[in-house]
Amino acid sequence: MTNNRAGFALCGSFCTLAKAVAEMEHLKEEGWDLYPIMSPIVYGTDTRFGKAADFRDRIQNICGREIIHEIKDAEPIGPKKLLDILVIAPCTGNTMGKLACGITDTSVTMAAKAHLRNGRPLVIAPATNDALSGSAKNIGALSNTKNVYFVPFGQDDAEKKPTSMIADFTQIGPAMLAALEGRQLQPMLFS
Repeated sequence: MTNNRAGFALCGSFCTLAKAVAEMEHLKEEGWDLYPIMSPIVYGTDTRFGKAADFRDRIQNICGREIIHEIKDAEPIGPKKLLDILVIAPCTGNTMGKLACGITDTSVTMAAKAHLRNGRPLVIAPATNDALSGSAKNIGALSNTKNVYFVPFGQDDAEKKPTSMIADFTQIGPAMLAALEGRQLQPMLFS
């Protein structure tokens, strides 16, 4: 891997943020040049999973740059051809629905739209409680969209949350490398 410029966007699956940030750190150690992007909700919301300011500080320290968290700051990603690849991890069902329908109302969806206009790969790491219900059609639509790839994902608790699915965050790096080659790793994991 040779210093590819990667956007790393985080959405509001708060229970998976720590895993995503750990993988962000791993990517940086492997030599990726990271551009952090956060949805406004993640950027400013404290939860039982951690304080927003703590996540922001850690992410800025990892990436060495300010976090893009407003639409106006995400829009130039396209015209400037800023990124070679963009990953959204975690990507909520809400964000996947917006991407599938072409809705651009957050810094993350704007970053994706701006990036995709350049014909470059977008990698999605799903984390949603309704992947096998309400979000299933959006996952299907996105899996059939040019330049969109998925981090392998599967059910996280089939008994207690039968429609919930989550990406294997340790596969973000391999999924990104495959996407840069135009390949999709096995998207669905089965236990």
